[in-house]
Amino acid sequence: MRFATLQASRDAPPCLAVWHEGSWRRVEGCRDFLDWLHLPASEQEVRLARLGEPIEPAAFCPPILVPPSLRDFYAFEAHVRNALRHRRGTDQIPPAWYEFPAFYFSNPASLVGHDQPVRKPPATNALDFELELAVIIGRAGGDFTLQEAEAAIAGFTLMNDWSARDIQLREMSIGLGPAKAKDFATSLGPWVVTPDELSAWYTPDPQRGGRWRIELSARVNGQEITRARADTMHWTFAEIIAHASRHTRLQVGDVIGSGTVGGGCLLEYPEGTYPWLQPGDIVELEAEGIGILRNQVQSYQ
Repeated sequence: MRFATLQASRDAPPCLAVWHEGSWRRVEGCRDFLDWLHLPASEQEVRLARLGEPIEPAAFCPPILVPPSLRDFYAFEAHVRNALRHRRGTDQIPPAWYEFPAFYFSNPASLVGHDQPVRKPPATNALDFELELAVIIGRAGGDFTLQEAEAAIAGFTLMNDWSARDIQLREMSIGLGPAKAKDFATSLGPWVVTPDELSAWYTPDPQRGGRWRIELSARVNGQEITRARADTMHWTFAEIIAHASRHTRLQVGDVIGSGTVGGGCLLEYPEGTYPWLQPGDIVELEAEGIGILRNQVQSYQ
């Protein structure tokens, strides 16, 4: 199934809709995908049997309006190598990166939906996008096994981890991860696709967790910047979810990003290859079986 959190008109409150027989249909009593996940399976069946009339979306919101948490991993080896080459002049990845999947927490309160504007922070002259796949957690728990971690995936969506690179460079020189360089916006959408819809792209692996051979691409103002596949992740989604759950608890609705695919941001290319993003630029991320997540950069007003 496909679920979208949308507005029927610009001044209407958000509502959850499911794609059914060629149109979006309102799911009774659900404001977003998180509300849906909290329903018992029996009640979900009742709601699907009582779908409302078709809706013509006026706007798409993030699939979950404010998730309990937002973790972003660093799981693509090619991206790590390219980013290190740019920042430190070496492509030698620290050995610890191969020992466990690394992540940082971002801001759940600054999510942006499909076709919504992203405001460029005035303090940055190096605004960047990041092409990522994200999963939404559908069951609470801690210390997941790989099998439990994979079974906890309720849906997939696209994620754009907007980044102010000049601010990030200064922040990370202190010895901590990025903060204000990232917390101003994260795009999520355009909707959520449940794992069964992506079974054609799935390759099982009982040892490390399955991989999804989903092709991803990114464009700026119509120019393709990169094209890569999700199964080039060094760490699988099962591994990163299990790691996130270790010695703690994941909550229903938590969002977990894969990290940037190889070549999936401007930072990875030699200086001058592509200009940093400016107001008016349109960034489109696309994934097989999911769709296109599009945002336009605006000045900070």
